[in-house]
Amino acid sequence: MLDLSLDPELHDLAEYLVRSSRLSQSEALRLIDEVLHFLDELPEDFVRRRHLSLQTQGLSNREIFAQLARELRTRRFRAHEYTPRQIRRMIYG
Repeated sequence: MLDLSLDPELHDLAEYLVRSSRLSQSEALRLIDEVLHFLDELPEDFVRRRHLSLQTQGLSNREIFAQLARELRTRRFRAHEYTPRQIRRMIYG
């Protein structure tokens, strides 16, 4: 679980969420923890996760690699632009 003593801003955020919503203190902490975990995802992990998701939609690898390249440009991490070959290597090694 999140240790708010390490970051006063997160403590303030948790208090704000409790005041402005119906969340309890523990629910607010869990929400913040989950959001931070989501934002901590590495580009390689994102690519592998999305590749599996897009495969289940029936897209070909060619379509998937193009889609992933577009999505990587809009994600919160600062990833350089990946070529389809680099994306393929992230997935298959």
